[in-house]
Amino acid sequence: MDAKEVLEKYWGYSSFRPLQEQIVLDSIAGHDCLALLPTGGGKSICFQVPGIIREGITIVISPLIALMQDQVNNLKKFGLRATAITSAMTYREIDVALDNAVFQGIDFLYVSPERLQTALFIERLKKMNVGLLVVDEAHCISEWGHDFRPSYAQIGQFREYMPNTPILALTATATDKVRTDIITKLNLKTPKIHEASFERSNVAYEIYEVDNKVKSIIYFCQEHKELTGIIYCNTRKKVKDTAAILSGIEISCAIYHGGMEHEERKIALEEWMSGKKKIMIATNAFGMGIDKPNVRFVLHHDFPETIEAYFQEAGRVGRDGEFSRAISYLEKEDMGHLMDSFNLKFPSAEVVKAIYKSICSYLKIAIGSGKDETYPIDLIAFKKLYKYDLISTYNALQLLALNGDVTFSESFFKPSNMKFTIGNLELYNFQLQHDKYSPLITLLSRNHSGIFESFKVINEGQICKLLKISKKDLVEQLSSMEKQGILEINWQTTLPTITFIRERLPDDYLNLSFEIYGERKENALEKLTKVQQFIESNTCRSIELLRYFGQEISTCGHCDNCLKKNGDEQSESLSNEVLSFINSPKTYLELCAQFPFDIEQLKNTIRLLQHEGKLTFNKGLFSL
Repeated sequence: MDAKEVLEKYWGYSSFRPLQEQIVLDSIAGHDCLALLPTGGGKSICFQVPGIIREGITIVISPLIALMQDQVNNLKKFGLRATAITSAMTYREIDVALDNAVFQGIDFLYVSPERLQTALFIERLKKMNVGLLVVDEAHCISEWGHDFRPSYAQIGQFREYMPNTPILALTATATDKVRTDIITKLNLKTPKIHEASFERSNVAYEIYEVDNKVKSIIYFCQEHKELTGIIYCNTRKKVKDTAAILSGIEISCAIYHGGMEHEERKIALEEWMSGKKKIMIATNAFGMGIDKPNVRFVLHHDFPETIEAYFQEAGRVGRDGEFSRAISYLEKEDMGHLMDSFNLKFPSAEVVKAIYKSICSYLKIAIGSGKDETYPIDLIAFKKLYKYDLISTYNALQLLALNGDVTFSESFFKPSNMKFTIGNLELYNFQLQHDKYSPLITLLSRNHSGIFESFKVINEGQICKLLKISKKDLVEQLSSMEKQGILEINWQTTLPTITFIRERLPDDYLNLSFEIYGERKENALEKLTKVQQFIESNTCRSIELLRYFGQEISTCGHCDNCLKKNGDEQSESLSNEVLSFINSPKTYLELCAQFPFDIEQLKNTIRLLQHEGKLTFNKGLFSL
């Protein structure tokens, strides 16, 4: 089959999106490629189609565990052999998956970058027939990227094990400096570079200075109850507080942040995706891999610390091509808060070393051990025991990751898994003596092949549904059987995880590279300066954004700066006329009837008057 036949057979599309086909054809032909596609640009098809066509296994390197698992499930629905190696798997499960990859029992192998560095993976990689190596979120390889991850920096070295295998690097945001870094560090050979325009002509980027951003958000949400949107906050507390306020005035909303249980996040996402809840209030944990076409607005309660992060979050709107808005409300103190946050991100070497020592003690890792091991960590419990504040701990972990000592995953879900510790006959006798446990034992034995030999993942919600028992009853039964030596169970967790890249060093031997530290600090400060310049700019927002990524466009005509400029030049008289007309409350239809000559200009004038505080909207009426 050729590329278009594959596309139609598996995805039902008769043609590719712009740039997709050329990326696919170049990858099939064996060229190294760097593809810069905006969020929602159809990246997965760019590597999945050539992965089906090219001989050998396709290895996909991605930092997003949830996204990896979603793509694996979708490929399996197509009848393709796909698996993901994650921290949730046992050593034996990883071993089996890699064996399947070696003996061509897998078409697509998804793996996190930190897993690449393990001796087990490297040993098997040498024996694999790899047809295509895909590096997703490739900007993570660059120290100048907004989300640099030290584990990505090691990817380039794997080229020596497969010198003739083409590499496809994909990213949604990359400056010229980052692009150069990707090409160099991945050792791309005369790569084909495919760059889509980052222009979003249907999106209005708007920034407004207000006295009270919470009131502005409330007002906007009241005015647009029927629209689907996202509100981003920089802390979990702000997420909860904002949700409480909006729920209190009967505005439909859900919440999403890294501190929630996996099942809670899943339910929140489903409610929002289905339209049951119109607004999602979230931290930056929400967004990766989320593709909902009809998001009409993104509100930033707090402005992100980089232009890249802002562009990605704002990019969640208007994927169906309809007019949408990305609005940021800023109070005068906000830039000061961003600077305070910046200063907290770079604790001293002494603080970092002390936190490293305490973490190793907390996890009971002896000197000389821990290499390639992954540990869940309860940061709240750690904080209480060692008296470190969470901000210092978090930032110390980021610096240790930067230094190549650990990798740190903030959002990680590991499902419950268990195995029976006694044989079939003993278990049968136990059932005869304990009728209470018999239905559960029967269900587990029948539905989980090999549960006597190795740990198997169990779905507690599904078990409760089938047995018609509560979650509390299930936990009690499993815990009781564990105490009696019938089974072993590892309960599900949503805790952050730390993976040790090298063994624990003696306290005095931990060497923090503050050359890297200094460069990172300088880079972070430069990015923050760019944010400030963007906020304070009077130029078209779209022009400023695309210029940051090395692209040029004409003015958008609908950002706050464009509207203000147009308003200053064309609409001052219309503003005065509208304000004069609204001497008593008026409906929108009454305004349209009074000023029918240019409805779009009228809409823009109303928006400006509202944000200037000269016009209010309540219960269907505009008033002064």
